[in-house]
Amino acid sequence: MKKLAIIGRPNVGKSSLFNRLLKQRDAITSEQAGTTRDVKKRVAVVVDKEVEILDTGGLDEGCELFDRIKEKSLKAAHEADIILFMVDGKSLPEEDDKKLFYELESMGKAIALVVNKIDNDKMQEKLWEYYEFGTDRIFGISVSHNRSVLPLLNWIASELPESSIVKPEAEIAEGDDLDGFDAALKASSDDEEFEDEEEDDSGFFIPEEDDEDEEETSIEELEEAYRGIVKEYEAGDVNQMKVAIIGRVNVGKSSLLNALLGEDRSVVSSVAGTTIDPIDETVEYQDKQITFIDTAGIRKRGKILGIEKYALMRTEEMLETADIALLVLDASQPFMDLDEKIAGFVDKNRLACLIVLNKWDMAPKEDYDKIIAEVRDRFKFLSYAPIVTISAQSKQRVHKIFDMLLKINENYSQRISTGKLNEVIQAAMRKHILPSINGMNIRLYFATQYDIRPPRIALIMNKPQGLHFSYRRYLTNQLREQFDFEGTPVLFKAKAKNQSRKPKTHKTRSMW
Repeated sequence: MKKLAIIGRPNVGKSSLFNRLLKQRDAITSEQAGTTRDVKKRVAVVVDKEVEILDTGGLDEGCELFDRIKEKSLKAAHEADIILFMVDGKSLPEEDDKKLFYELESMGKAIALVVNKIDNDKMQEKLWEYYEFGTDRIFGISVSHNRSVLPLLNWIASELPESSIVKPEAEIAEGDDLDGFDAALKASSDDEEFEDEEEDDSGFFIPEEDDEDEEETSIEELEEAYRGIVKEYEAGDVNQMKVAIIGRVNVGKSSLLNALLGEDRSVVSSVAGTTIDPIDETVEYQDKQITFIDTAGIRKRGKILGIEKYALMRTEEMLETADIALLVLDASQPFMDLDEKIAGFVDKNRLACLIVLNKWDMAPKEDYDKIIAEVRDRFKFLSYAPIVTISAQSKQRVHKIFDMLLKINENYSQRISTGKLNEVIQAAMRKHILPSINGMNIRLYFATQYDIRPPRIALIMNKPQGLHFSYRRYLTNQLREQFDFEGTPVLFKAKAKNQSRKPKTHKTRSMW
């Protein structure tokens, strides 16, 4: 696929054009110079052809951070097949812009001069001044007003090969059989019954109405009735994983991404909060696709200023779609309350997790047991997460992360058969029976795993409100002893028998 790089000085509208080409708000935009720092890559359809667009940081100098951003941007230009060099049409042509344009033009690639912020006809007259650049491929546009953008799109499409044409999706002809679609739609709506239950402050689930005199079904009929709620996944789905790298500022997240990829993909500097917009990169490892997402470092809320608010929002959005979190902690410094709050995002989004103790080469070696014990004490709610000690800068033990991610993904995606699941729960109930609630006997008919990533288990009961959070935790521990769930949470859903699913039959005893 051809690559198109958007290059230019800060605040000329590169990220706004990037979003316009994508037809969505992807890159963070602001009036603050240096908002874009890493190269952001996305595939877009321009006219009717696909192209990979690279949104780059502004070409500026003056400090360590800006020098690194410029270096990354010029590298992206070298990788690209098409270059859009953007300038601010509200100002006069600058000699530095001409030098940069000539430098890019000398690469021998298809290049156009894009003069942005030509917001009206009067501004159009200023466009003539830019012919000093010595090129006839000049496009005066206004990204914010979507003015005169079409000629630019047509030129980009003309530079793309015919092989990149996107085929239109097949349309459903009138009269086609939609029974399969309707059935799938109905099945998906049935699944929502498991997602919409409320949970009160006491930790009890609010049940559906449960009639004491209800007619019961056999275990075989119950299992068959609930077979339809089990969500199926394609093999390719479990072979792909999104891994979010999270942590507070300056713990080494971007350095870790670069070490994992084996290249300087993300800008690294001593400036706290270098990463603003989350970036992602996909690699293949043992036939698995791993997409690493480098997220913005998180500060205390009172210290989050300006565009960092948008960065935090983007980080939270990324975590909603991630599968596994690499929680990066700085082993060379005392852990902070903020580390625990960031770890709370992992728990909130029900993510699998690997705790990464970075900068281990700077940590006191004699305190290994003490540091590990403190991690376990501070992050009790992530007790399922394994720990790895690394140095992203020296790449010490970074290679171990790949194999650990594959193992975690396997556990995160595993499905336990109903028979084995019920054997373990039956044995657990023999050790500690379900306590009664207000004199009512609590019966558990059977258990079934209805989803993976993470594993979700439904407990079909006569009184779902009788499943106290402490007993749920006990069952979780019993399952972890019997099955390998390292790295992944295990979720229980207490569920009353769905009366609409039950055929009328004779009364039977509960399973246990």
